[in-house]
Amino acid sequence: MQFTTKIPIETFSKPITYDSNILSLGSCFADNMDEKFHYYKFSTVTNPFGIIFNPVSLERIVHRIVNKVAFTENDIFFHNEAWHCFEVHSELSHPNKDEFLKQLNSILVTVHDKMRSLTHCIITLGTAWVYRNNALDKIVANCHKVPQKQFTKELLSVDAIQKNIENIVTLVQQINKEVKFICTVSPVRHSKDGFVENNVSKAHLLSAVYTCKTSLEIAYFPSYEILLDELRDYRFYAEDMLHPNAIAIQYIWQRFKETVIDATVYEIMDEVATIQKALAHKPFNPLSANHVNFVNTTQQKISNLQKKLPSVQF
Repeated sequence: MQFTTKIPIETFSKPITYDSNILSLGSCFADNMDEKFHYYKFSTVTNPFGIIFNPVSLERIVHRIVNKVAFTENDIFFHNEAWHCFEVHSELSHPNKDEFLKQLNSILVTVHDKMRSLTHCIITLGTAWVYRNNALDKIVANCHKVPQKQFTKELLSVDAIQKNIENIVTLVQQINKEVKFICTVSPVRHSKDGFVENNVSKAHLLSAVYTCKTSLEIAYFPSYEILLDELRDYRFYAEDMLHPNAIAIQYIWQRFKETVIDATVYEIMDEVATIQKALAHKPFNPLSANHVNFVNTTQQKISNLQKKLPSVQF
């Protein structure tokens, strides 16, 4: 008996392997998937400038990375005893101006170099609602708790989002034509925008991605649809009833694995998982002969795996 409607997902034509170099950009759901990539020891960089929810800010940061446009004093401001940048997340904010700029530009160079060797770029769109700083007349990635009266809230049109996605693809291809793009819409519900407004926002994102999927060579992975249609139940949400919980994230990852990751590496993923579980094991007696043997066996498994994949580190 079936208790859910399973969404058919087309297998990705250029699947991810352990030879892949992955860059993930976008909402907090991108971070959820990144935890899985890291657990299984894939080569990945996710949200180097922090979580970015809207496509305008994603395009802007990609433009800066591709063209190596350095951050300057004109791009930052001081507020609540720290320096911030409207283009990046507050997790990067810093009390020292010079150190902040140094940090931002160091990340910029690192990600630019990473982008030149990318095989896959995953874009996770969170919302079509944006905040425009009135003084700068620019849409921001993060308001950094600056008073709300300094911003105007706007809803991006489908056409505008479509153009953002197209520009991101074009920009990356300027320095790397081999990158394969995977786009998804975050299943996280932005209730602060309003429940109707959240649905309108997701509809704009989905419509834009759908159009780009047919006009550009990008794949679409239905994270949003899996949570809302396959898992359609509040037991798959976290306590805030807005974010997917661990079970939902694991299920979406499993569907991602089935369609985007090459089946030839599943065996290696199982080896990695076995080692990860062993490393997480907490012994009753660390000095016992059984535990010493367990540690030696685990170390041998790591050595055997590293012979096949020298880049893997535990």
